[in-house]
Amino acid sequence: MNYQIFKAINQLAGHHPIMDKVMVFTTQYALIVFAVVLLLMWFLGKEQYKYSVVYAAITGGIGLLINFVLGHIYYEPRPFVTHHVHPLIQHAKDASFPSDHTTGAFSLALAILLRHRKIGFGMLVFAILTGFSRIYVGHHYPFDVLGSMIVGIAVSSLVYKFSSTLKPITRLIVNIYNQIPLVPKNTKTISENN
Repeated sequence: MNYQIFKAINQLAGHHPIMDKVMVFTTQYALIVFAVVLLLMWFLGKEQYKYSVVYAAITGGIGLLINFVLGHIYYEPRPFVTHHVHPLIQHAKDASFPSDHTTGAFSLALAILLRHRKIGFGMLVFAILTGFSRIYVGHHYPFDVLGSMIVGIAVSSLVYKFSSTLKPITRLIVNIYNQIPLVPKNTKTISENN
């Protein structure tokens, strides 16, 4: 079933030029887009947004660490290694499960969604598109993406639940930044909800 779903999605590649460009852009630049959003939140947002960015970074880091461990416990070859596929861009022949792009995207998006609904919802939509693009371009099976979504959901939920435990770390990082002269600051709202 995993391969059948993959084939149904990947066979669209190469037949729809606009869709191909959107999927290639998403799969190549998704994490850069997320990084830009987080940087804008950090530099342009109120103090509360800086805390959220730190929580998101922690969530993303833990998610990718879990992926690293999972990839060493269970090795699955990339779809283009074992099947005839339509790869739109080249990729190394490393482990297919889980998808780092999808885990990173979902971890960051959900970490923000739990604290800022509007921005987080937009990020979540882009995270879903990121996961889909990984299948579309021929780099991952659907279950790789599903597993990564589960990792992202689990990690973001845990970090959110233990926000109070992590608060000293986030406060330290934000305070260090606020001590740096000549950097943009927006400290109108010092209070932190999480």
